[in-house]
Amino acid sequence: MGSATTQALVATTAAIAETPGLTLDVSGELFVAARALADSPQLSGALTDNAASPQARDKVVGDVFGPSFAAQTVSLLRTAVAQRWSSVDDFVDAVEELAIRAAAVADQGDLENELFGVLHTVSANPELELALGSRLGEASAKGALIERLLDGRFGAATRLIASSIVQRPRERRVRQLLERAIRIVSDQRGRVVASVRTATALSDQQRARLAETLSNRYGTPVALNLVVDPAVVGGLRIEIGDDVIDATVASRLSDLRQRLAG
Repeated sequence: MGSATTQALVATTAAIAETPGLTLDVSGELFVAARALADSPQLSGALTDNAASPQARDKVVGDVFGPSFAAQTVSLLRTAVAQRWSSVDDFVDAVEELAIRAAAVADQGDLENELFGVLHTVSANPELELALGSRLGEASAKGALIERLLDGRFGAATRLIASSIVQRPRERRVRQLLERAIRIVSDQRGRVVASVRTATALSDQQRARLAETLSNRYGTPVALNLVVDPAVVGGLRIEIGDDVIDATVASRLSDLRQRLAG
C-alpha cells in the first residue's frame, strides 16, 4: 500500500463517521459500486486519473451513480474519488472497505463473531472454498450460493458482506477476503482481532475472561477468533497482529525435543 493510499484511507474512514443515516442498503450499493469499478477499467481509471480535475471526477460519480444510489452512497463515493490513490486496485479495495464499514455501522449485532463463523465454515470445507474461489462460474451465482448457505444462521449484514466479497475476489482467496472483512469491522468498532487456537472449545466464561485479559494487556477492546485445533494438545496459541503468545503443550513438547536433540 502506497503512501497516497494510506492518506486517502484516513479520509474515507473519517467520512463514514461523518455520514448520518448509514443503512445496509447503502452498504449494498457500495458493494455494487465496487463490483462495477472492478469490472470496468475505463470507469475506475477515469475516477483515479490524477490528471483530471476533482470536479471532473466528481461529475462522473454523479452521472454514473447519482440517479440510482442513495445520497449517502454518492457522498461517500465522492469523498473517495476526491483522494489520490497509489493504484486503481487500491481505489476499488477502498470502496469495498467503505461498504464493509457501512455495514458495521448499520448493524450493531455480533457481526465479527458471525463472520468468524463463516470463515470457519469455509475453511472446514475445501470443496466450498474451491467453488467460491474458482474463476469459473458466474459471480452472482457464487453470491447466491453463500446467501443460501447462511440463510437462517447469520444476520443480514453478515450475509451481505460474505455474499458480496466472494463475487469479485480479484486473485484473493475467500478466507483472505473474510479475514480482511473481520479486521475492517473490528477497526470500525475500535477493536483488534485475536486469533486463538485451543485443543477444545472454551466456555463462555473462559472466553469472557480471556477477552478481558487481552483487552487490559493491549489497552483496547479485543475480539476473539476462536479455532479448535487438536494439534495444540492443550493450552493456547494467541496471535494479535505481529504478536504471538504460544502457551500450548505442543509447543513445549517441541522445545523439549529440540533440547534433548541438541
